[in-house]
Amino acid sequence: MDKQIVKDKLNRPLRDLRISVIDRCNFRCTYCMPAEIYGPDFAFLPKSELLSYEEIERIARIFVGLGVEKLRLTGGEPLLRKDLPILVEKLSVIDGLSDIALTTNGVMLPKLAVPLKEAGLKRVNISLDTLKDELFGQINGRGVATKPVLKGIKAAQEAGLGVKINMVVKKGLNDTEILPMAEFCKNEGLELRFIEYMDVGSTNGWKMDDVITKKEIYEMLKGNYELEHTGAAYFGEVAKRYRYKGTDVHVGFISSVSESFCSSCTRSRLSANGQIFTCLFNGNGHDLRDFMRAGASDEEIAQRVIGIWNGRSDRYSDERTAETIANRKKIEMSYIGG
Repeated sequence: MDKQIVKDKLNRPLRDLRISVIDRCNFRCTYCMPAEIYGPDFAFLPKSELLSYEEIERIARIFVGLGVEKLRLTGGEPLLRKDLPILVEKLSVIDGLSDIALTTNGVMLPKLAVPLKEAGLKRVNISLDTLKDELFGQINGRGVATKPVLKGIKAAQEAGLGVKINMVVKKGLNDTEILPMAEFCKNEGLELRFIEYMDVGSTNGWKMDDVITKKEIYEMLKGNYELEHTGAAYFGEVAKRYRYKGTDVHVGFISSVSESFCSSCTRSRLSANGQIFTCLFNGNGHDLRDFMRAGASDEEIAQRVIGIWNGRSDRYSDERTAETIANRKKIEMSYIGG
């Protein structure tokens, strides 16, 4: 299919669409959905406000026609959305799409890994911030031990899915787990992604003092392993990747705080209720759901998306200051995924 080349004000092309399918989660991780905020009475989106699978498919097709090559399903916890393999099957056959992946806490993968793979899913990123059961239970806010997640990792591998592990590192919480996690993933042949603790949303109590930087983590690893920089695999790749010398196992760093990658960001985000966000740190969404439900044609929706992307100038991580941290309106990560 012929694709348009859509670029923003900083000449960044539209290449990736992250789709949040649900705003609910079975965990209450302290850096994303702290339990004191997301308690039993928290008002999540009613079903009528969520995009249907047919609506998601339609929007995804339009985005692919505008240059998007990769889709990632997120949440909340996307596996909580009923019959998710049906959506994956709808998306995986879109002409012009090269990749479809999913970010999850992994707990439900023992039941869903095979159906998701058969539906066309290619890869999963599974969140695991420590191998210590007590600490993991503290971080996930539900007292869940690591075993359910480890079972999910195994299930994904056995199903033939590509697997990467996401570890958010917070100073004083799990920074002592950096080397044990690296050793575990290296031995298991898993690519580990160290993610700097980010000031996403306004409910996680973020402070710069809590950040362990990519450089600090890299120096810790370098003291124990020989690492070879492998370079970016494509324009817009956010992870800085290294290979353990003498192996085919990689480790990566998502360094949005200390080493910004705004200049090559190609990502748009679709919230579970049909809002487009042009940056993880921009709280101003652009409606597609109501516009679509009011009868807009595919061409009209495409023109709205083009206008949104053409007007995009976000580079929050380049401009992060105490003032922007305090005053900028942000959307919660649980609402649009990572």
